[in-house]
Amino acid sequence: MVLACVGLGANLGDAQATLRAAINVLAVLPQTRLLAASRLYRTPAWGNEAQPDFINAAVALETDLPAPVLLEQLLATEQQFGRVRQEGQQWGPRTLDLDLLLYGEQVIDLPQLQVPHPYLHQRAFALLPLAEVAADACIPGHGTVRDALVGMKTCDITPIGG
Repeated sequence: MVLACVGLGANLGDAQATLRAAINVLAVLPQTRLLAASRLYRTPAWGNEAQPDFINAAVALETDLPAPVLLEQLLATEQQFGRVRQEGQQWGPRTLDLDLLLYGEQVIDLPQLQVPHPYLHQRAFALLPLAEVAADACIPGHGTVRDALVGMKTCDITPIGG
């Protein structure tokens, strides 16, 4: 089994309810076990800032699914929650975004899948929830999740609830 870490985000509709429901879906993926889920966080939009704040979270999964198959499951889950991916629309609003952030300590560079996620080490909104579920996980080429957070601005990322 491999430790896989997934980042969740949404900023359309009831984003909090969507993320909670998506975590429940991830918990029952085939050949996969949910190890931990982070709290939800409110985060200002990144990249394209002219949109609603995002709600973000992360989960740690233990899986026997190969990374490309896990990605297929994540994309199917996004569609289940109304996500329509549009060519050329990067950093736009979305009903649900699921990113495979880490897959063990593997480096995967395929046209449809890059692991670790290429911007993970630069994104506090992904690292902060990830640190709750896998602080000691290795981001190949960048140290641990905890190390990547050192010195990063996180004051604009607000936890929601407990």
